[in-house]
Amino acid sequence: MTALPFLAIFAAAWTALAVSPWIAVALSLTNAAFVVRLFMIQHDCGHGAFFGGRRWNDWVGRTIGVLTLTPYAVWRRNHAIHHATTGNLDRRGVGDIPTLTVAEYRAKPLAGRVLYRLVRHPAILFGVIPFYSFFLQNRIPLGLMRSGWRAWASALGTDAAILAMLGGLYLLGGAQVLLCVYLPMMMLAASAGMWLFYVQHQFEETSWAGNEDWSVQDAAFHGSSHYVLPPVLNWITANIGVHHVHHLASRIPFYRLSEVLRDHEVLANAGRLTLRESLHCATLALWDERGRRLVSFAEARQLPA
Repeated sequence: MTALPFLAIFAAAWTALAVSPWIAVALSLTNAAFVVRLFMIQHDCGHGAFFGGRRWNDWVGRTIGVLTLTPYAVWRRNHAIHHATTGNLDRRGVGDIPTLTVAEYRAKPLAGRVLYRLVRHPAILFGVIPFYSFFLQNRIPLGLMRSGWRAWASALGTDAAILAMLGGLYLLGGAQVLLCVYLPMMMLAASAGMWLFYVQHQFEETSWAGNEDWSVQDAAFHGSSHYVLPPVLNWITANIGVHHVHHLASRIPFYRLSEVLRDHEVLANAGRLTLRESLHCATLALWDERGRRLVSFAEARQLPA
């Protein structure tokens, strides 16, 4: 239901090059939806949730990782750290969006504040950073460079497979296939993936706390959104919007999350964030420790010192 449509649209976009590169680009952008869904399947494999056995999860996850430009073992370890630290002010820095408190932002020198504002600008956050993360950062095991050979094998093995895939596309179809069929699809998928990851934790009433007040359950239930999407987007994103449940029990496969909401009304009604409401999240940038909410730079200026 995912790989076959992905391959069919990719082939159609390639064929369309003979008619018009713009038709090829349009089909490529459409195919980004299936890249996002493939990444979500890889995500479930990383949690050991998609298949019953670890071997199947790991091999399918590794294979999809070549298509999504994501070394499976490196991503799996960093994502596990994300699950263990999300919402913890004392353990920021792995698998999360850079987030400062209002006090930390005010204490920074001018250059530091300018840099932070630049990083949090939507054009950078959802345009430049996805390209950097998927095309560049994932090529070496950043953060795990001293953790042993497995991380290097995952990163470099994935890199070799990606190089072979791109080299094959170039030899068979030339640069036009890479520029009009492959690149638009991957760029849109990367940006969409960054947006999904962002709204899962970066919403006004999220939860952040210092180590002494933090718990994984509170961070999951109060610090992860329930992103309510139309059915077609739920399918494309493999129900990742039910993120509060996912953080409470990450071994539940995505195809069972709707059943959890159906059977547990308290979870169905918790932390709801609609597509329209989520657009406001792009303006949020700082954690207000007094008000216990994320605020925009403009709102932060109105807060007392």
